[in-house]
Amino acid sequence: MTMQDTDKALFEAAEAVRARAYAPYSKFQVGAAILADDGKIYAGCNVENAAYPVGNCAEPSAIAAMLAGGGKRIRRIYVTGPGATPVTPCGGCRQRIREFADLDVEVVSHGVDGAPLVQTLGQLLPHSFGPEFLGK
Repeated sequence: MTMQDTDKALFEAAEAVRARAYAPYSKFQVGAAILADDGKIYAGCNVENAAYPVGNCAEPSAIAAMLAGGGKRIRRIYVTGPGATPVTPCGGCRQRIREFADLDVEVVSHGVDGAPLVQTLGQLLPHSFGPEFLGK
């Protein structure tokens, strides 16, 4: 599968799950799709809660799906949201991605009315703290 085909599949998975996001408060639905080390695509959406900050962002929802499905490492991640500006993972999500991805993994951030932004995790989270610092 080419990178173009991979991104198309990831985009479609992120958009499909974004349509099911539970965002009654912010009205900002986000979808995320992960290509994992097992070759499968895992998706997740944001889930809000009236008791902030109990909800989940799309990226950790996709990570949980990956782990539950048997994947262990992120090979590529695609995040979609509304508007033209790329929807990049928040700081907490960048750290969560860091736990399961190498710094050279590409993160595609896409406001679906604009062009996607492709950056490595290292660009999104420079000088990061990872599991290897804890002797893992």
